[in-house]
Amino acid sequence: MRSILFAVLLACSGTGLAAPTILVFGDSLSAAYGIPQNAGWVALLAERLEQTKSNYTVVNASISGETSAGGAARIGAALAKSKPAIVIVELGANDGLRGLPIAQMKTNLKTIVQAAKRQSARVIVVGMLLPPNYGAQYVNAFRAAFRDVARDERVAFVPLLFEGVPDKREMFQADNLHPSDEAQPIMMENVWRRLAAMVNAAPK
Repeated sequence: MRSILFAVLLACSGTGLAAPTILVFGDSLSAAYGIPQNAGWVALLAERLEQTKSNYTVVNASISGETSAGGAARIGAALAKSKPAIVIVELGANDGLRGLPIAQMKTNLKTIVQAAKRQSARVIVVGMLLPPNYGAQYVNAFRAAFRDVARDERVAFVPLLFEGVPDKREMFQADNLHPSDEAQPIMMENVWRRLAAMVNAAPK
């Protein structure tokens, strides 16, 4: 089921200029699938920016069920619409769950990253992990793909969106795949650790 795109808009700076934009480009893990939109990690990120008196606007262009191929096909339109200063790429989980070729996923992710860089946006690639039942070879290659893309493209890297999320029933929804409300603050902090330096280094 595809989620309706949702944007969290923060107030513009007092200069009258449009606020710089952070584009979150992901799948259901960023689209707050199965939980209230304001409980998702992207909405929590917008709140953090507001708390730190940042002048950034967060636009969430995440779609539930999205693959890296789908993201590569629509990145141009998303960039043209939001004109972001920073792009957070959180895609690939659905590729892995469907057992799609990892080489193609890497190509798609690089297409997304390169498109963002051509628009002079800074990029953060967010890593994913698969359950062990997919086989050690595929699981290891899948996880390494995100690191490789970030390294090859020389962009920032969040090793794992779920880093530090306890393996407890209450942290996940009934499908055992999508994180619950309780996991969202941890996910946000994982991204924030990489994003904070970019935001704080930007001219006000």
